[in-house]
Amino acid sequence: VAGSRNATTGGPDMKHAAAERGLHAGLLLLRVGVGTMFLLVHGGPKLLGGPPVWEKVGGAMAVVGLSAFPVVWGFLAAASEGVGGLCVALGIFARPAAFLMTATMAVASTMHISHGDGLQTASHAMEAGIVFAALLLTGPGRYSLDRWLAERARGPRHHPS
Repeated sequence: VAGSRNATTGGPDMKHAAAERGLHAGLLLLRVGVGTMFLLVHGGPKLLGGPPVWEKVGGAMAVVGLSAFPVVWGFLAAASEGVGGLCVALGIFARPAAFLMTATMAVASTMHISHGDGLQTASHAMEAGIVFAALLLTGPGRYSLDRWLAERARGPRHHPS
């Protein structure tokens, strides 16, 4: 292949492989860090708070015109943050979880802005929404449970000798 060199010369192939490892390690760090924080700090406490907390959280849906069933909406938001955070951290069902978490952060951002809280208060939800939208686009990366399960389902690889 034109432009490629073997591993002993440190050419473009090695640089590409190192960059790719760095990319996947970065996705792993991002997923585990943000996912764990959402599980432990945001979603977990909301899930454990039960119906009184869910009703308060679900009331945010009024900003998008959905005032009925605040307990249900609150539970779904809490589950999105808690269970979604776990899924993102582990890299399993990461894209669906990232989609739900992006939607949850969009509602949270809209609520803060509509209540006049300003960008300073809304920025956390906005930034988290951007992170989850990016994970929706990139997927969980090589170091994920999704990838491990897919490779295991394919069976062992046979390399020619």
